[in-house]
Amino acid sequence: MKRLKIVHVVGARPNFMKIAPVIRAFATTGQTDQVLVHTGQHYDPVLSDHLFDDLQLPRPDYNLGVGSASHAVQTGRILMALEPVLKRLEPDWVFTVGDVTSTLAAALAAAKLGIRVGHIEAGLRSHDWWMPEEINRILTDHLSAGLFTTEESANDNLRSEGIDSGRVHFVGNVMIDTLDQHRKRAAKLGVHEAMGLEADRFILATLHRPRNVDTPQRLAAILRALSQLTAECDQPVVLTLHPRTAKNVKEFGLENELNGLHVVGALRYPEFVGLMDRASLVVTDSGGVQEETTVLGVPCITLRPTTDRPVTVEQGTNRLFDGDLNELADEAYAALEEGRRPCRPDLWDGCAADRIAQVVLAAPRANGDGEHAVAAGELARSAGATLSVGVD
Repeated sequence: MKRLKIVHVVGARPNFMKIAPVIRAFATTGQTDQVLVHTGQHYDPVLSDHLFDDLQLPRPDYNLGVGSASHAVQTGRILMALEPVLKRLEPDWVFTVGDVTSTLAAALAAAKLGIRVGHIEAGLRSHDWWMPEEINRILTDHLSAGLFTTEESANDNLRSEGIDSGRVHFVGNVMIDTLDQHRKRAAKLGVHEAMGLEADRFILATLHRPRNVDTPQRLAAILRALSQLTAECDQPVVLTLHPRTAKNVKEFGLENELNGLHVVGALRYPEFVGLMDRASLVVTDSGGVQEETTVLGVPCITLRPTTDRPVTVEQGTNRLFDGDLNELADEAYAALEEGRRPCRPDLWDGCAADRIAQVVLAAPRANGDGEHAVAAGELARSAGATLSVGVD
């Protein structure tokens, strides 16, 4: 049987963590040839280069080097750079992950060429159209021939949008595949001890969403609220500064607002997991952190009005907070009172990537150009049902 050619497109830090187990799962089958394309959307060494070593990922076969820019410019650069690569490679599938700019651009480039798109982490919805990620994931889903979901809410979302159920596959969460693989190694690093922190006696915070960090008033208010937690909860607050957040702190002249916090730069993935695993509470606006803290059992407060991972709230490990930041300490105290509650939603068992590989290898395929024709036909047949969905 002909070996499948699969192109994986990554661009931002979470993509790497999610694609690593997928590449390993396909490699284990011995039935695929895989190519890894890095768009260069994230180019900070901690957020990008080191991850290949930390996750035992192969170095990218292609680096498009698109760099930082507006969403429109990044999307355009990726389309222009990726299209000739896909034409040269003629893959059977293009896999794209999550909801960043690279995710949508990869799906657009592949779909325009009639190549099957596989979207890992499909169907998640915040129902907040102010989030660029919401636009990215909805459009990517409607362009995809294979939609691989992490939780039942995602299946419900896709069903309500009229997407053919035959394209949807509930496989579990590849983010947890990676967490399970690296958790023991992360614990051995003893990151909290190196920082002089007592296990289960510190609060970890991480922020990067534009809504929280791109305006000086909002960012200053959050930093003050985090500083208040130190006194109110009698625990130090460790703030890992994402490059976007660090840039804005400097640009807005908010350096003094960091004085009450234990500030560290962006951490490598195993370091961050080790620190998160020993925290008493996590305050974040990250989607992946909501999932990881659920499995680790660490209480989490998400500084957002909605979440695209509702299962984390349903499990009771995650709280949404979008109220008066002066009341954040009360919310934190309540979360700390509840303590650790490890749980695993359905299929968050460390085997999601294996299920993805099984689905793809079992899918019908055609020889030569027929493969592209099959993909284009699937998209054409579904267009009426999917692309006409309105926005509430």
